[in-house]
Amino acid sequence: MPAIQSTAPQRSVRVRQPLRKATNLSLSVDVLEAAKALELNISQVCDSYLRQLVLQEQARRWRSEHADFIAAYNATLETEGLPLDQWRTF
Repeated sequence: MPAIQSTAPQRSVRVRQPLRKATNLSLSVDVLEAAKALELNISQVCDSYLRQLVLQEQARRWRSEHADFIAAYNATLETEGLPLDQWRTF
């Protein structure tokens, strides 16, 4: 029996890449030469590492800015317990 082929057109899925902007960057000569020797994509490595640092710093600042609320909420839980805890079955 021959295979059934679909006549519906195939849609290609596009993955959106973040917008990029050319930037001047100063790097240590020895590190740059080593990265090139290892055939590393310097732009991609810098972007990835900087993205990681930005996320970590944003999280740190969020925790710092909301520390008072979190401490107060934890204190409330300590004294009053969890809401609806009496109906918890686990």
